[in-house]
Amino acid sequence: MTDSIHSDNHTRVPTPEQSPSEHPLSTNAAKVELASLQEHLRGQSTRKSSQLEEGGSPALKDVAEEDEDEEFNLLEYLKGDKERRDAVLEEAKRERAKKMKKGDLEMGTAEEGRQEKFTGSGARKLGVIWQNLTVKGTGGIKINIRTFPNAVIEFFLSPVFPLMMKLPKFAPKTKTLLHNFNGFLRPGEMCLVLGRPGSGCTTFLKNISNQRVGFLSVEGDVTYGGLAAENFGRHGRYEGEVVYCPEDENHLPTLTVQQTLEFALRNKTPPHQLRLADEKSRAAFRTKIVEYLLKILGIPHTKNTLVGNEFVRGVSGGERKRVSIAEMMVTRAIVQAWDNSTRGLDASTALDYAKSLRVMTDVFDGTTFVSLYQAGEGIYEQFDQVMVIDDGRCVFYGPAAEARAYFVSLGFADLPRQTTADYLTGCTDPNERRFQDGKDASSVPSTPEQLEEAFLKSSYNKVLMEDMREYKEEVEKALPEFEKELRFLHKIAKQPLVLSGKSPYQVSFLDQIWALTVRQFRLRIQDTLGLSVAYITSITIAIITGSVYLNLPETSAGAFTRGGVLFLALLLNSFNAFNELPTQMLGRPILWRHRGFAFYRPAALSIASTLADIPINFFQILFFSLILYWMTGLKGTAGAFFTFLALVFMGFLALASFFRLLGACCISFDVAARFAAAIVSAMVLYSGYLIPVFSMKRWLFWLYYANPVNWGFQGLMSNEFEGLELLCTGGNVIPRNVPGVVDSYPNDLGPNQVCTLPGARPAEPYVRGGDYISAAFQYETGVAWRNFGFLVAYFTLFMTLQCLAATYLRLGQGMPAIQVYKKENKELKELNEHLQANKADFRSGKRTQDLSALTTKRVPFTWEKVIYDVPVPGGKRRLLNEVYGYVKPGTLTALMGASGAGKTTLLDVLSDRKTIGVIGGDILVNGRAFGKDFQRGTAYVEQLDTHQYTSTVREAFRFSAYLRQPVHVSKEEKDAYCEEIIQLLEMEDLADSMIGFPGFGLGVEARKRLTIGVELAAKPQLLLFLDEPTSGLDGQSAYNIVRFLRKLAAAGQSILCTIHQPNALLFEHFDRLLLLKDGGNCVYFGPIGKDSQVLRDYFAKNGAKCPPNANPAEFMLDAIGAGSQKRIGNKDWGDRWRDSEEFQQVRREIADINKQAAAEPDVSDEKILEYAAPWSTQFKVVIERTNRSLWRSPDYVFTRLFAHVVIALLTGLTFLNVPANYVGLQYRVFSLFIVTVMPAIIISQIEPTFIMARQVFIREASSKMYSPTVFSISQLIAELPYSVLCGVGFFICLYYPTGFNTSSDRAGYAFLIVMIVELWAVTIGQAIAALSPSIFIAAMVNPFLLIITTLFAGVTIPYPQMPKFWRSWLYYVDPLTYLIGGLVSNELHGLEITCNDSELFVFDPPTGQTCDQWAGPFVNATAGYLANPTATSECSYCPIKVGDEFYTPLQISFGDRYRNFGFLVVYTVFNAVVTVVASTFLRYAKR
Repeated sequence: MTDSIHSDNHTRVPTPEQSPSEHPLSTNAAKVELASLQEHLRGQSTRKSSQLEEGGSPALKDVAEEDEDEEFNLLEYLKGDKERRDAVLEEAKRERAKKMKKGDLEMGTAEEGRQEKFTGSGARKLGVIWQNLTVKGTGGIKINIRTFPNAVIEFFLSPVFPLMMKLPKFAPKTKTLLHNFNGFLRPGEMCLVLGRPGSGCTTFLKNISNQRVGFLSVEGDVTYGGLAAENFGRHGRYEGEVVYCPEDENHLPTLTVQQTLEFALRNKTPPHQLRLADEKSRAAFRTKIVEYLLKILGIPHTKNTLVGNEFVRGVSGGERKRVSIAEMMVTRAIVQAWDNSTRGLDASTALDYAKSLRVMTDVFDGTTFVSLYQAGEGIYEQFDQVMVIDDGRCVFYGPAAEARAYFVSLGFADLPRQTTADYLTGCTDPNERRFQDGKDASSVPSTPEQLEEAFLKSSYNKVLMEDMREYKEEVEKALPEFEKELRFLHKIAKQPLVLSGKSPYQVSFLDQIWALTVRQFRLRIQDTLGLSVAYITSITIAIITGSVYLNLPETSAGAFTRGGVLFLALLLNSFNAFNELPTQMLGRPILWRHRGFAFYRPAALSIASTLADIPINFFQILFFSLILYWMTGLKGTAGAFFTFLALVFMGFLALASFFRLLGACCISFDVAARFAAAIVSAMVLYSGYLIPVFSMKRWLFWLYYANPVNWGFQGLMSNEFEGLELLCTGGNVIPRNVPGVVDSYPNDLGPNQVCTLPGARPAEPYVRGGDYISAAFQYETGVAWRNFGFLVAYFTLFMTLQCLAATYLRLGQGMPAIQVYKKENKELKELNEHLQANKADFRSGKRTQDLSALTTKRVPFTWEKVIYDVPVPGGKRRLLNEVYGYVKPGTLTALMGASGAGKTTLLDVLSDRKTIGVIGGDILVNGRAFGKDFQRGTAYVEQLDTHQYTSTVREAFRFSAYLRQPVHVSKEEKDAYCEEIIQLLEMEDLADSMIGFPGFGLGVEARKRLTIGVELAAKPQLLLFLDEPTSGLDGQSAYNIVRFLRKLAAAGQSILCTIHQPNALLFEHFDRLLLLKDGGNCVYFGPIGKDSQVLRDYFAKNGAKCPPNANPAEFMLDAIGAGSQKRIGNKDWGDRWRDSEEFQQVRREIADINKQAAAEPDVSDEKILEYAAPWSTQFKVVIERTNRSLWRSPDYVFTRLFAHVVIALLTGLTFLNVPANYVGLQYRVFSLFIVTVMPAIIISQIEPTFIMARQVFIREASSKMYSPTVFSISQLIAELPYSVLCGVGFFICLYYPTGFNTSSDRAGYAFLIVMIVELWAVTIGQAIAALSPSIFIAAMVNPFLLIITTLFAGVTIPYPQMPKFWRSWLYYVDPLTYLIGGLVSNELHGLEITCNDSELFVFDPPTGQTCDQWAGPFVNATAGYLANPTATSECSYCPIKVGDEFYTPLQISFGDRYRNFGFLVVYTVFNAVVTVVASTFLRYAKR
């Protein structure tokens, strides 16, 4: 079973008994597939030549004749040097064309012979040599957890940080991560890198693959085939030939496997190289290559399946690993480094993965470095060399077959039952290694320094150094010829559209853009939900907005509203581009991965993303424009419409490129969001609509000219008003008749009346559109297409800067993982000192933990005939099929099976965690059906480590203990118990470390122990379920976890545990085994026995005899056909089990257990409670953690505060000390309207925070920690302090600079309104989040909600001008109506208005009348005042005398101020109730 891949001597053919995924892996099988593909491609090449001969010109026939001898060689294609291959083929074509013209075919043949000399595959075989490799990074200091004050301080000190870092006091402390490594690896060899977590394996792999970002310094030499590392680094000639693959796969989850690999092929297969004339032929070629690669790796059935990830359903973990290998094959990288890539795979799949690497290395003569945890013996045998690292020191490097013997020779005891990989790692662990009899740490090298010294003095190192010297001489000897060859290749490699022969890319820049455009377009099209929501939202908003401004009249009444429609059209579509910001930043990891593979230039992705968005966004904007334009009755000509469409669409493209630029330049989304808040606000304020350019402050008006939104809006206004004539009617005629009051004035504009519309001319009833926009906005007509050109220029500028930023900035790439700690106080210092004092005694075994207090109930747990069906399209699917079993107190039961067999599903069913599907069968606790306290009484260590990331390890343990242990247990006892758990799990050094997330916080192994500790802290009374508790751990950590579980079982705990990749020694710690196969069918349930003898006997009895040296855990999986091996025997192993006597014995045992348990009375007098803690305790504990979480989320809180202050300050400075005149009154209203922007900012931040907190709650709620009401209320209350802070900052920066009324009652009321709007925004954001299944859906709802509430608040279109349908109900339902009503009446009530001379409207009264006699009746019936009532000419009229006259016609009353405030309070309370109810009943946790 564990034969080395080198021993494969035949091709295994899948049999009908195997599942589609069971394709064996072997070098020979791979070569057979390659040969088959070779024949297929040779046939393609021949057919192509025939086509040329039959239908081509004589010249083409000659080319075809020459090409017949140039058969396509797949192996050479995958192995051959890309520069030589590409350059020679391209140059050969050029030379042939020249020679055919000159008739000098002989010379051409001679030249081709010269070129063929350089087309061998030898140069692709790059060995790696590393000499005196020393790596230094940051370390030696304890970093405290950042809090909100830290973010504020960092912001103000950020300009001087670069200078501070140069001072010795602030310079980062250095730590040597790797000490003087030496070695080499030949082409075609694989090296296994072993070491405990933190020993330096990842550091070595990164540096050996030339990934040096994040390290302070890298000293020594690393050469590849004699070439310096610089040639393979960033912008190096051979970038992409040396690659590093991190632990986690990073693919685009919504692409299929075929699409993923075809994209890689597009970027690694120059079209000219294939000699296929059309794209259809090249597409067929790529498809064929993908099919054969998938056959080689045994996953052809995944071709049309999504790759997926932890959030998107796709291929399995093992299949995803092989997709990564296939992608690596396509890259044809020579040197590859894989970092712990078998995490989460079962033993059989992990072995297949190692064999896949062996296939790739052997077939392509690659050089492969791999770091693995829990490598089985079969995996270990795939490697040629092994390196063992201890605390950054190389303690062994040599042949893998001789490593164990070396450590035994040092004096370490040989442990034959331990796998070689675990044994080698164990020799570096002071707590796990064993010495030979008569030896101890004083006589055997024990410290990293001693082990390193012993290796340096050993014969292995002497041989290594001698071999390395010889290999280096061999490489250096061939280097001059190699460099000469490269110079020749560089000369002929310059192709059109390729930068130079130095370029590491294989396809031209345009080809890269095309491949990326196709990929990005697929991503958009395949996201049907997002696309549908975006289109529906856009069309709905267009319809509603169009209905509000329906058929605008070509009169003075429609002048300003036309500008409002144009402004909304531009704004709604342009700022829709804000979605590009998170998309840009979330795509960074994949960009850097592909950049390292030399698939494409980052600039190509920037351009392609825009090109892919153009058709989708164009049609979205087209539908929006068609609806809005024609519903509102804008200028009804085709030319005007298409100009409108062009300007709106170009505005979108300019803003989209700007937001992408922002994403490319900012290190994090929070930083980008801060810049976006300030810049977007400036763009809106200085667009020329809210405040014309002539009214802007001289020291800020430059923002107007730098603003692309201004040029777009100006172009739209020019397009709409050019040639338009507006009849001056109604409210724009002064003086005029007032129905029912005054009727003495002419109905049409007369000589003694004036039109108040800006741009009106005396005695002319029509106002020219050009005059209007010139007087009101200082705009010109005839500039629409000029401004379109400006938008194109902005788009080009932003795209250029984005391409440069993407190329030269590497923000977020290669950052080292760090841990941060809570600052010690007196209590923590005492606790940590106590832990450290006991640490050595517990490690050495002098002291042992008392586990007797862990369990109080010792009851059996049984399940019979358990089935589980889930709904699928077209019916249902059975995932568990009549599974039987039991767990007795004090026993440890293993649950095993191949990936997808149903292990986690069975755990979910047994632990009562399933929320969908139909469960059948009997699941009994102590012979009885379980009650509502079952989930609380059991502990479930889930596979995904979901925790509140801002908590520390100790805080997480205490949180679980406070809420899940019985209420009668004192806090002091719970705290003391948590300290024991920390000691048990050997987490003394991490007790105050923040949990964080991968890359920032605990590592994989520590997170797994944390998950176990959180469940143990609850003191589970009934059962402990664990789902893959050893996945991602090194061999020693996995052994420690299982050994600890064994101790728990000995103390009386009942444990059921799924486990992957157990070695024989680990496997024997379990008492029983439940083995599943595909379809959730049980294959075996029973005891394992000493040396797994009982299990061996069962399989031997059924024809599957386990070899003496094989690992039974791996053998049984292969025997039932779970891995790549053909199952043993013709009969299904599930049927064998159901027909066996052992199965009947299990059924009898279950019946006896239940009968005996049911006969015993239930003597428990405890009241059955759903939650262990009362509501008040739950609330106290949860609100404390939630407050702490926000305090430790400094970027989230500070970004929110920053946005509030910047927007308010920018508005305050724009409208600084606004005067009490007519124009100033309008500016007061506009500045108050800015308050409605606050909800948009708050909601967009609240929703992701709430939904991420809900994910943690869902995990904790499954254990009945606390109620949903506690969760939702604590989320709201925790936000209150920051809402108050943001509200205060916003109010101060807006209210006082603007010059609003500072009397206590007015300022106090305005402050109350700002506060309640803050709370309303928080609660509506949480309500939307609680109702939404994901952050994406919540974000899709926001534009619709915010636009509707803003549109109907009474500012963009006043109440009297609203259509009756909307005015009758939506105006009153809109919460912002009451916000605007309260603020406007509060500010304008009693405000005396004095018009400037430029604001007065002048008209002459009839001869013989004074101004008051002529216009007095009109003024008394309406509003305003006459500045010169006794004058007989040039009457000066001001439309407003006091602020109340402005808002009274708008259905706003000063007396309703506190009613409006009350309505906002009601809305806020309603939102909170919705949040509580939705959190209770809508958890969106389908499992």
